[in-house]
Amino acid sequence: MTLPAAKQAPLPAALPEGSRVGGTRPDGTNTDPEAAVRVRQMFTRIAPRYDFLNHLLSFSLDRVWRRRTARHFLDVMRGPDARVLDLCCGTGDLAFALDRAREAALCYAAGARAAIIGSDFVEPMLSRAREKAARGKRAAVFAAADSMQLPFANESFDLVTTAFGFRNLANYEQGLREFARVLKPAGKVGILEFSEPERGAMAGLFRFYFKRVLPHVGGAISGNKEAYAYLPGSVAKFPSPSGLSALMESAGFADVGFESWNFGSVVLHFGRRM
Repeated sequence: MTLPAAKQAPLPAALPEGSRVGGTRPDGTNTDPEAAVRVRQMFTRIAPRYDFLNHLLSFSLDRVWRRRTARHFLDVMRGPDARVLDLCCGTGDLAFALDRAREAALCYAAGARAAIIGSDFVEPMLSRAREKAARGKRAAVFAAADSMQLPFANESFDLVTTAFGFRNLANYEQGLREFARVLKPAGKVGILEFSEPERGAMAGLFRFYFKRVLPHVGGAISGNKEAYAYLPGSVAKFPSPSGLSALMESAGFADVGFESWNFGSVVLHFGRRM
């Protein structure tokens, strides 16, 4: 596979003073590079059981959320030559959901569709994604890349997506600015992420499950307690839906909005590059 060549260009304007909300920094890390290394190590260790645990711990609703995300962007994918980039792709499940939705939308023209590009900085995840793509005969290819320093040319893609990976970036602002850089003008972005429900009985139930049940089950099955203890903490620190919308607008996106699912615990953020 030949990737679009990287080239230098100015990033979108810096975010307003005081708007920085940082990113993920696991306990014991103090800088963005240290945080990135720790996150990569955690996901490398859980890669063998990653798919199984995603489906188990979400009661297989993660499949539904990815299908909904794919359907949201069908207007982009109805173009058989549309270029799609799925970042922090893990083992490829969102890339495959996008390809299946596009294949159905294109019907008889599906054979001519351009391959979706998936990228992640955890090689064991990518190895599994490639195996799944080959088994399912999906039009998707996978390459190692850091989402905060993407090896793609400016204005290369019509759609950039990520599912449950954006939260793990060490710097949300830099990540959003990279997303904007590689998108074509009027290109679209979709960020599927967890969110803490703010109030009501479901909010309490969500916190109990995320903080008391999920870490123990995930840690026991994966053999890595750190990764599944880190998850609820990273969700608690993640910006609210309105907060992330503000960051997206500051990074160069228009028509920003979001859809909340599962009692507000899962949110699809979307926008269009200006």
